[in-house]
Amino acid sequence: MYLWTKLFHVLFVIAWMATVFYLPRFLVNLAEVGEQPAVRERLALMGKRLYRFGHVMFGIAFVLGLTLWMHFDRSGGWLHAKLTVVALMLAHFIITGRWLKRAAAGGALPSPTTLRWYNEIPLLLTIAILWLVYFKPF
Repeated sequence: MYLWTKLFHVLFVIAWMATVFYLPRFLVNLAEVGEQPAVRERLALMGKRLYRFGHVMFGIAFVLGLTLWMHFDRSGGWLHAKLTVVALMLAHFIITGRWLKRAAAGGALPSPTTLRWYNEIPLLLTIAILWLVYFKPF
């Protein structure tokens, strides 16, 4: 049962990470589209749907991860560090969703260059998570 739970946990984490990596691109596109209402509306709708999908994927991954922790794996300090980095990733995801909502309502976004840099944060966090999971340094 452990391996099945772990398999589905990883699967739903991958699905969530796809949204984490792709969602900021909607922000960049929204910032660059200018005053083309049809394009803005379409990008905002696509971003909203992807954000909702990401929430569902995160929720399932969270429940499966909690199941793994409660029933199978009560590891050391590396797990606490990983969960802290995952919390930072979740915060990034939520901020992205709020910016998408603001853009859909016609609000201002940071510059496209700033958003491109913002888009790189999940990669750095993912590297930290993978390092902690594979090397278990403490």
